Amino acid sequence: TDAYFYPYGDSLIDQSKPQAIERGARGLTLALTPGAAFTRSPAPGEVSGVLAVDGKAYEITAKPGPPPAGASGLGPPKPSAPGGAGLPLAIAFAFLGGLILNLMPCVFPVLSMKAAALAGHAEDAGRARAQGLAFLVGVLVAVLGLAGVLIVVRAGGAAIGWGFQLQSPIVVAALGLVMLAAALNLSGLYEVGSSVQGLGAGLASRDDIAGSAAVGVLAVVVAAPCTAPFMGPALGYALTQPPARALAVFTALGLGFAAPFTLLAFSPTLMRRLPRPGPWMDTLRKALAFPMYGAAAWLAWVLARQSGPDGLARLLAAAVVLAFAAWLYGLAQRLRAQGQGSPLALVLAGVALAGSVGAVAGAHGARPMGASAPPAAQPGGLAFQPYSPERLAALRAEGRPVLVNFTAAWCVTCQVNERIAFSSPEVAAAFHRARAAYLVADWTNRDAVIAKALADQNRIGVPLYLVYGAGGGAPQPLPQLLTPAIVAEALSKASAQPIPAA
Repeated sequence: TDAYFYPYGDSLIDQSKPQAIERGARGLTLALTPGAAFTRSPAPGEVSGVLAVDGKAYEITAKPGPPPAGASGLGPPKPSAPGGAGLPLAIAFAFLGGLILNLMPCVFPVLSMKAAALAGHAEDAGRARAQGLAFLVGVLVAVLGLAGVLIVVRAGGAAIGWGFQLQSPIVVAALGLVMLAAALNLSGLYEVGSSVQGLGAGLASRDDIAGSAAVGVLAVVVAAPCTAPFMGPALGYALTQPPARALAVFTALGLGFAAPFTLLAFSPTLMRRLPRPGPWMDTLRKALAFPMYGAAAWLAWVLARQSGPDGLARLLAAAVVLAFAAWLYGLAQRLRAQGQGSPLALVLAGVALAGSVGAVAGAHGARPMGASAPPAAQPGGLAFQPYSPERLAALRAEGRPVLVNFTAAWCVTCQVNERIAFSSPEVAAAFHRARAAYLVADWTNRDAVIAKALADQNRIGVPLYLVYGAGGGAPQPLPQLLTPAIVAEALSKASAQPIPAA
């Protein structure tokens, strides 16, 4: 939990600067500020001294060269004394973050669909409670599943963060088709778990219990790219703790996310305020298809950023074939309702569905995993440079304020901030007045450098906005929901004086 290096040479490092520690699967990496010895030529060929680690001392000699594989990626070590005050606070923050996550635009289409389904059980308290519990179970299964993968992979030294699943083009493509299939179902092209003649019976069927759990899973997968207020510090803390503590924080996140829907299902007073089931439900159902179409379109845009035109073309082809399969399946349902056999329609629907799956699998091959996303259009028209630690250090050495925007195409909050805050003439003028530099860290595809920069700030997801002052010092994080005034004020302060350390 603590390490410090004491060099034998007086001018090898700047002793007044902090020594940042990064944990890795095979040891520790210390980032030291070079001293005067490195400004002279030739620079020292090796560095010797004493390394103090948790009260023990080791005499070491470090030579130039790349660090060993797995030497970094897990973030700075944190004290983890049992019963510390950090865990209760992290649990509270995670629960609040989960509550706020319900308001994020990325999950609205999914939750609005289930809210409409719940309205169909306003007069059946038992069925409503069962749906609420099923949704809660689905949410917890998805959250803990993602958390387990995250903990295991990071323990192996890989640098991934919250929302990592949407850094895979094939996952984005598959989610886009799931959203399209749900939209076509809401539009009435085909039915799930009921005949086309009985919407009310379908809503009351046992399949809706499984459907509520499935929607809980889907809502978490779609919501994971969003990092709500309070979530960032809580999850950053969780991933520096033992697995049991980490899972406790993630459980609190899931409970907060599922709480509004589940409490509605268990509240007779609130349920009585819902309108009675009737023909209006079919109209609402079809209207709610359009947010799902919008979500599918958004995911198609994300895939285009990740895999380029070829990946988008494969997804669009898969979408057409999927729609054809859904129409064939709906045709078979209508024929069966009329007492006619429909084996041919079902066979054709299965063939079309298999073709859709094959087409979306090709989206993965359009660009190798881990390749950088294509350059984004300049957010808000501001001139920006791609983020790198070296570029950030060079700009800070020039004495310029720097704003670093950690973003991703699949982060809806990031896109909203870029269009509301960074597109403002007020912000452009503030950058000009402050002579500030703008760096964009695009995490649309997996990037170990950006993941490490996030971990250095005790964060595991985007958005994150850091403002570095002209006079040095620790960066100032901005809120996750921005306005032009917030950005302009931060840049003004950054250009006037050093930002104090947190």
